[in-house]
Amino acid sequence: MFTGLVEGLGTVQALVTEEAGLRIVIAPPAVMLGGGDTDRCQLGDSVALNGCCLTVIEIRHDCWAFQAGTETLSKTNLGRLTTGAAVNLERSLPVNGRLGGHFVQGHVDGVGHVAAIDREGDWVTMWFQVPVALAELMVAKGSIAVDGISLTLVQVERDRFSVALIPHTLSMTTLGQRGVGDPVNIETDILGKYVQKLLGKG
Repeated sequence: MFTGLVEGLGTVQALVTEEAGLRIVIAPPAVMLGGGDTDRCQLGDSVALNGCCLTVIEIRHDCWAFQAGTETLSKTNLGRLTTGAAVNLERSLPVNGRLGGHFVQGHVDGVGHVAAIDREGDWVTMWFQVPVALAELMVAKGSIAVDGISLTLVQVERDRFSVALIPHTLSMTTLGQRGVGDPVNIETDILGKYVQKLLGKG
């Protein structure tokens, strides 16, 4: 379980094609490497990469390695990563941790694309094109995770939605580097999924 509050930007160090998927090697920011033994990332830990929950399979030279299978690569933007690219990183929420965003599972529902970027001073309103099935699970003022970032929905239309981004979010996450047409991972609010299922629409 995650909160959608990105801890830092990692950098893709290597991408290795494997028989059943892709090995992704990430150099996390220094702020995520410090702390005592109980706070340091361990083998087997869950980490969200652009909102996709993956398991740490190797730690070497201050880099973390992950494996993404074919299902993950088909449902997320991780298969489009390139060496040197930035990724949003968040470690899983400890039991006694503070929930500052919303409940994010790290189970990406699908890929959307940046549809428009409207600037107003340092602020940005960003629109995303998504499949209709995903938009049906969204409501204005509800929560959405875009590349693992917990955001508040501003407007929701048939196949797209908008969010308002403050300068801090733009500088601390990958959204400040996104352009029109770029793919992003979308995870809708888990509450909407259960309501849809109970209503017999899922």
